[in-house]
Amino acid sequence: MLREIAGLGFSHVELSHGIRVTLVPGILRAIEEGVIKVCSTHNFCPLPTGFMEPAPNAYEPSSTDPTHHDQWLRQTRRSLDFAAQAGARALVMHLGSVRFRWRNPAETLLDRAGAHYNARDARGRFADEPRFAALREKTLEKIRARMALYWEQTRASIEEIRAYALDRDIALGFENRERPDELPLDDQFAELFFGIAKPNTAGYWHDTGHAHLKEQLGLISHHEHLEKNAERLIGFHLHDTTAGGRDHQPIDSGEIDFEMVKRFWRPRHLLVLELSPRASADDVIKSKNKIEALMRD
Repeated sequence: MLREIAGLGFSHVELSHGIRVTLVPGILRAIEEGVIKVCSTHNFCPLPTGFMEPAPNAYEPSSTDPTHHDQWLRQTRRSLDFAAQAGARALVMHLGSVRFRWRNPAETLLDRAGAHYNARDARGRFADEPRFAALREKTLEKIRARMALYWEQTRASIEEIRAYALDRDIALGFENRERPDELPLDDQFAELFFGIAKPNTAGYWHDTGHAHLKEQLGLISHHEHLEKNAERLIGFHLHDTTAGGRDHQPIDSGEIDFEMVKRFWRPRHLLVLELSPRASADDVIKSKNKIEALMRD
């Protein structure tokens, strides 16, 4: 796997949340032999026992169930141990979600958005249509009314794990998410970082596709969101998003303005192409070349 990636011209790789434990010996051998270096890993890596498919939300730091929380803590420590063993600089993390006893209002909003994606012209926009905008505001109101307990638990979970990450010299990368019920809510990153005394121990991980999906829904401005969190940026997941809401697409095949995104890149940041498994080798190489051209500019 890693020889194929190196053969496409990459010197570094992110090990994501689909890495089965059976792949670990080969990965460590490839690193030892100098095939490739690891820049980052994604919680949970390797996969928890019993999971055969990517499962980044198998356990959530926002969970108020003690057994679930203990598993999140255990698997995150395990991921940090492996990240250190692989020589990674950062562990990308999801920070949980707001739960509802009955129907989640975020599902209703996303179902409505899906209908718009399927029905509209490729150049059309639905986020500001009055009925959709009203549903969006009502959805956010319900999420905010219920989120305090889950947000408090997430922040407590982060504090439980930070010293463990610091001892292993691994930065925690808190990723922006694509769903409106996932944490942090988009205006809460600053609040999260304000309470972390050592800036280099944790930072913001920006996913371009997730941000654009939120922008399509009218939840954020991609540019303004990057501006607000620029000082705490440590890395990027780079992929494009189509007008129909499909992300993890090759660079420049969708709507994302990468000329805008590149203005926030700094030499210290980690830039990771996060393309769909359906992307061809040619798509990967073209995307790599386009990002490198933007870096040179």
